[in-house]
Amino acid sequence: MDFKQIQELVKMINKSNISELSIEQDKFKITIKQKENEVQQVIAVPAPAAPVQAVAPVAPAAAPVAPAAPAATAPAAPKADNLITIKSPMIGTFYRSAGPDKPPFVNVGDEVAPGKVVCIIEAMKLFNEIESEVTGKIVKVLVEDASPVEYDQPLFLVEP
Repeated sequence: MDFKQIQELVKMINKSNISELSIEQDKFKITIKQKENEVQQVIAVPAPAAPVQAVAPVAPAAAPVAPAAPAATAPAAPKADNLITIKSPMIGTFYRSAGPDKPPFVNVGDEVAPGKVVCIIEAMKLFNEIESEVTGKIVKVLVEDASPVEYDQPLFLVEP
């Protein structure tokens, strides 16, 4: 089950009066419970030695869940100074490189083209490569490495 499917499940639970939903597939189990005005999801993936369990509040029932975005970011409309913003397509943790000992995907001054990986966003233990959809030069990195990002949060400024 991928991140988009989980988001859709949470969205459907928010809109319904179902109080709890559990799904089990092979080594994956997800339980989504709705308590008063909040939805909480509990994910347990058993490892060979011991089960791993994580609990994360998702969203208040009254607030809509952000729609899942495509794997590549969409540029915002050019600003007054002709810069394009590459935004986060999801909530997660922003990483500039593939690992602590690896070089960043892009630095200020680097040229990017559609399909070039600019960063990774980790969401629910899944590492999603974020690709540029624009051609241009990276002018500014707006997020610190290994920091949390929100859906639609600006990540990079690109000069076309």
